[in-house]
Amino acid sequence: MALFNLNMAARVPMTVDGHRALNEELHRLKSVDRPAIILAVEEARSHGDLRENAEYHAAKEKYGFIQGRIDELAEKLATAEVVDPIHLSGQKVVFGATVQLEDIDSGEKVVYQIVGIDEADIKKSKINYQSPIARALIGKSVNDEVEVKIPKGAVTYQILKVDFK
Repeated sequence: MALFNLNMAARVPMTVDGHRALNEELHRLKSVDRPAIILAVEEARSHGDLRENAEYHAAKEKYGFIQGRIDELAEKLATAEVVDPIHLSGQKVVFGATVQLEDIDSGEKVVYQIVGIDEADIKKSKINYQSPIARALIGKSVNDEVEVKIPKGAVTYQILKVDFK
């Protein structure tokens, strides 16, 4: 009979750049933002009656937000499975790959990199690995056609190129 550790969180995939960005944010929160808000809480506390002290309550709320974000980032980093696309190769689409696609109907070409949840930024052509487009692409190869259901209907793409940068 297999035993499972219910406290063990699932591994969270992210690229090296995504891991670096989360580490930088965590460092800033711990070394700059949290100390500053602790000072603001102390300053507001010195103004007297805490029950009617709006500055104190606002500072405490901000402290709670910062501490919550620190905890969230620490958890994500602790469960991170860091993938460096430079060490990947092949013609199949996998996490970290940069994929060039052509819309079969319009001929429009697009390029996406498949990244972790916290890294996704459509303006930078980075899509979350759980997005409909990424899910349709993963496991497919160059020249394959994939149909993606999006809010405006279905789009069929042909995979032109798979790159690992």
